Amino acid sequence: MNKEEIMNILPHRNSMLLIDEATKTGDNTCEGKKYITGQEWFLDGHFPGNPVVPGVILCEIMAQACCVIISDKASGSTPYFTGLDKVKFKNKVLPGDTLDIKAEITDVKREHFYFAKAKGYVDGKLCVSAEFSFALL
Repeated sequence: MNKEEIMNILPHRNSMLLIDEATKTGDNTCEGKKYITGQEWFLDGHFPGNPVVPGVILCEIMAQACCVIISDKASGSTPYFTGLDKVKFKNKVLPGDTLDIKAEITDVKREHFYFAKAKGYVDGKLCVSAEFSFALL
């Protein structure tokens, strides 16, 4: 999916639609991409002269990849973040990098609560990992 196709299934819009591409690789898995150009709004002040993608943005990018997986089950609902756990930052993500995301739904409770995990890589090197939970409302 390109950004336009992603907008058909996620409620996010610019400047908060952060994932650039997504491909469902199975019923419960997805791979996504975010191209860091250096022109993103979140790099303006983080950090001047030494831009680094903020951790909270990395988590949001991964969460959006998770929501691509949920999208076919969320028709008429919006997935809301309910939890973020076991977040680990291993390496920086910088302008010029492509963040490759691997996301997976790990559990579903009562058809409205989804649990997931995701990892973000640059050039095959792990940069960030986290566990997520979402509620469909």
